[in-house]
Amino acid sequence: MTRSSRLPLEGIRVIAIEQAVAAPFCSARLADAGAHVVKIERPEGDFARGYDDVCAGQSSYFVWLNRGKESLVLDLALPEGRQVLSDLIAQADVVVQNLKPGALDRLGFGLARLREAYPRLILCSISGFGEDGPMAGRKAYDLLIQAEAGLSSITGGPEEPARVGISVVDIATGATAHAAILEALIARSITGQGADIRVSMFDVMAEWLTVPLLQAEGGKPPRRLGLAHPSIAPYGVFTTKEGKAILIAIQSEREWAQFCAEVLRQQEKAADPLYATNVARVSNYAETAALVAGVFVSLTEEEAICRMVKADTAFASINDMAGLSQHPHLRRIMVETEAGPVACPAPAPIFIDAPRSYGAVPALGQHGNPKENTR
Repeated sequence: MTRSSRLPLEGIRVIAIEQAVAAPFCSARLADAGAHVVKIERPEGDFARGYDDVCAGQSSYFVWLNRGKESLVLDLALPEGRQVLSDLIAQADVVVQNLKPGALDRLGFGLARLREAYPRLILCSISGFGEDGPMAGRKAYDLLIQAEAGLSSITGGPEEPARVGISVVDIATGATAHAAILEALIARSITGQGADIRVSMFDVMAEWLTVPLLQAEGGKPPRRLGLAHPSIAPYGVFTTKEGKAILIAIQSEREWAQFCAEVLRQQEKAADPLYATNVARVSNYAETAALVAGVFVSLTEEEAICRMVKADTAFASINDMAGLSQHPHLRRIMVETEAGPVACPAPAPIFIDAPRSYGAVPALGQHGNPKENTR
């Protein structure tokens, strides 16, 4: 069978009026799939270019999120810049933007007008709190939404809230926008009609927080437990004789029975009313943790792992970034940049019949400089 080397979004033209993380995450995935993505940057560039300088003087954020795109610098405060953008939109299939709500309207690119002028155009607008409501006009960044939506209240240890260690709101929002655009492209292939998609960071995180929200509204608000689980036990860190910390997870009563028999060597605990069900183990959390901890502290790391493997218990090492860097399951891709190649973690999807290559990260204005676009 002949395998096609054509990427699924080849021929799709995307204009990305974007900066930072959420929208660039979305458009990078479109570029990976073959879309022609033109990134519109201000004369000073996407401010994510300055977040750090760890990639041979370049920002790790920017290198990660902008491979395979063209960089076109436009000063949208000038008529010439707006005319170039207008010409690009007229030929586009998708426009992704994360400017402040109302900014495009003030520039003369109102979403309603664009939908009327280009019925096949798919518009995707990313914002902090949506287009209306009392907080719509606020600036919104990842950590602010983590706090505002309540994510930080269930993250960290018992003493105080904490930030999730990555830009989880931005990433979740970009992934949500990406999925919505793909749905709209499928729908357009059937109906011929484009779409006007609005994705707010707050909405994305609120939906992701459904379980803790419903738990709280049901009278059982989740607690901050560090590396433990508020709804499942035992699911946490236990320390071996030599001080090695191992994270374990028991997901079912069958797993608990195997764990009691093979790891704890106390098979009777599987039927003990104090521990027999997950609800009981969570209700008796301190007793459950003490039972498991008492056994682990009597075992070496090798002994504990041997028993867990025999019981088919899920467990993990508690790695840092050095551990991830050397992890046997870490796949990497080489991404070209103006300062040389950078080895990045590979995108998760593996297309067995169509292995992918990835485009270079553009220099600022590489595909159009300010002087050329403001004459």
